[in-house]
Amino acid sequence: MSAATPPTERRVSARIGAISESATLAVDAKAKALKAAGRPVIGFGAGEPDFPTPDYIVEAAIEACKNPKFHRYTPAGGLPELKNAIAAKTLRDSGYEVDASQVLVTNGGKQAIYEAFAAILDPGDEVIVPAPYWTTYPESIRLAGGVPVEVVADETTGYRVSVEQLEAARTERTKVVLFVSPSNPTGAVYPEADVEAIGRWAVEHGLWVLTDEIYEHLVYGDAKFTSLPTLVPELRDKCIVVNGVAKTYAMTGWRVGWIVGPKDVVKAATNLQSHATSNVSNVAQIAALAAVSGNLDAVAEMRTAFDRRRRTIVRMLNEIEGVYCPTPEGAFYVYPSVKALLGKEIRGRRPQSSVELAALILDEAEVAVVPGEAFGTPGYLRLSYALGDEDLAEGVSRIQKLLAEAKA
Repeated sequence: MSAATPPTERRVSARIGAISESATLAVDAKAKALKAAGRPVIGFGAGEPDFPTPDYIVEAAIEACKNPKFHRYTPAGGLPELKNAIAAKTLRDSGYEVDASQVLVTNGGKQAIYEAFAAILDPGDEVIVPAPYWTTYPESIRLAGGVPVEVVADETTGYRVSVEQLEAARTERTKVVLFVSPSNPTGAVYPEADVEAIGRWAVEHGLWVLTDEIYEHLVYGDAKFTSLPTLVPELRDKCIVVNGVAKTYAMTGWRVGWIVGPKDVVKAATNLQSHATSNVSNVAQIAALAAVSGNLDAVAEMRTAFDRRRRTIVRMLNEIEGVYCPTPEGAFYVYPSVKALLGKEIRGRRPQSSVELAALILDEAEVAVVPGEAFGTPGYLRLSYALGDEDLAEGVSRIQKLLAEAKA
């Protein structure tokens, strides 16, 4: 008698196996690989400022490297001096007064988002997620045991959801609403009245709010950043703010973010981090200390450049027949609709989705963009304009020439 065939062994857990790869990082990695292979690829995929980290921040890190104090373990929740500085920066920039005990320093914004959700979600709890959304939000929610519930906004509303939409999505399982302004991937900025209305709706129904403020300093024209817990103080006991140095100070690779929230939640998230990663690199924390304690002059210079690029990319994309690109008010992304191009013939191919269109643009124009499927809304593309002016103009010109060939 032959031995029974053993059941197929699951080599990766169902929980981790269900996580999707970061689409934005995947597109950026492919673009960089093609470029390394000698192809003249221009990448609009990654949300990464092309500027170097300001010199005074780098110098602070160099000095930290020389100090034996920072060669050792430090508190898992962050250097006390950095936590104090983040509290002061939060008051300065947002008008939100918090204590250092309400701050947890994390390895970038992604860890902050996951740990915040992990600290407050129980299995089956629902989180309302406005879409288009940044790719990491729903994955972090699922990993923490929660259930993301998408509420979709499109270009007709400036990619902003309404209280009525949020209310329609609310159930007895709803625990948290995610709020992001300025937004990745759309660049949408909510007017103050809308921010207040959403905050008061959350208070009325006893909901938590996780608000991501990492693009707070990147707003343009008449748009204004408004911090939700400042505008709606009654929400503070159920509000978690996520932020970091990556976008404002061109420090994406330094990996320093933070959580600001109620003391009990911050303590719980700190306990989680003490077992997951312990303290953030001390050198990076000292660099972040210099960043948040310093003035915002370098930020203003970057914002001026982003604003110029914003206007250029919107104009050039709207010159393409079949593309509609709303003007973003914040961050450094555009999110044009390309639905009118789907199904049309372009160089012998008929892309039926924005995934296929993005692949066609990469193959034929050697330009990397991220399809809307990655952000929960097919039929769109996301392009970051955080790249040099010349590359931006050249990249969009290539897209213009390629898509001009579209025919029924």
